[in-house]
Amino acid sequence: QVQLVESGGGLVQAGDSLRLSCAATGRAFHVSTRGWFRQAPGKEREFVATINYNGGITDYVDFVRGRFAISRDNAEDTVYLQMNNLKPEDTAVYYCAADYESPWRGSTSPADYQYWGQGTQVTVSS
Repeated sequence: QVQLVESGGGLVQAGDSLRLSCAATGRAFHVSTRGWFRQAPGKEREFVATINYNGGITDYVDFVRGRFAISRDNAEDTVYLQMNNLKPEDTAVYYCAADYESPWRGSTSPADYQYWGQGTQVTVSS
């Protein structure tokens, strides 16, 4: 089994930065694709960013491109999401996810990720 634990969320003002972390235990970390998703109240879970098994390939949804950066440290079994220039519309619960069916599927669909963390709240005030 795989357990994912997110941390780093909080309440910040517009324009501030946060770095989310997702620590993994269980199956070998380095063979999986990792992703970050978010879900705002009343909305569906949406894709934010994904990274391949060795960190060499990343992808982002357009509305965070240039502001957010996903990275991973396979030695520490941790994936990160650096969020800069936060906006009120970034307010959501952020989830990390793991896809062990491919070292790089690059999927933006939650259905392609088999394991999920419990989520961490990010609130951005205007």
